[in-house]
Amino acid sequence: MGTGPLIIVSGPSGSGKSTLIRRLLDAPAWPLRLSVSVTTRPPRPGEQDGIDYHFWSMADFEKHRDRGRFLEWAHVHGNYYGTLVDEVTPYREKGMGVLLDIDVQGAEKVRAKCTDAVSIFIRTSRFETLEQRLRERHTEAEEVIQRRLRNARAELARAGEYNYQVINDDLDAALANLRGIIGTLFAATEAAGEKQ
Repeated sequence: MGTGPLIIVSGPSGSGKSTLIRRLLDAPAWPLRLSVSVTTRPPRPGEQDGIDYHFWSMADFEKHRDRGRFLEWAHVHGNYYGTLVDEVTPYREKGMGVLLDIDVQGAEKVRAKCTDAVSIFIRTSRFETLEQRLRERHTEAEEVIQRRLRNARAELARAGEYNYQVINDDLDAALANLRGIIGTLFAATEAAGEKQ
């Protein structure tokens, strides 16, 4: 059995990244799990600790960061976000694929540490679609929306750093594209395992 693939998924707010990941995991065709990130932001309505995120205090985050427990971490939108090593390594060693739902800063750090990681950038064909989707959420104040839009422009400028880009104007087409990419990763992992 080979090491499970490490799959980075990034995309600006409003790209539909979380929806695509949820749909992918609702009917998994492979042994695949989503790494639960740690954040210092407060939970949104309906979010559960340990399922959507591990919600930690700034002090707890900094303590674990200083002990080297994070594969990557970043300061985004005024809060810390990070991926615990324990959310990734033990599962990959069992042959499971691990999805990382992380921003461009985190993706850069993971690619530097894990050269076998495959990165996928989720985007829309038009920037205006991102803004429309953010506003339709009705979950954030205008200043937060504006900050997310500024960040989205910066993230889109780095889309070329990724192995793949998936356009999410149509959810079903984007999901099929994403499944196709991930399917090839598992096929390559199985082939590598057979050679050992």
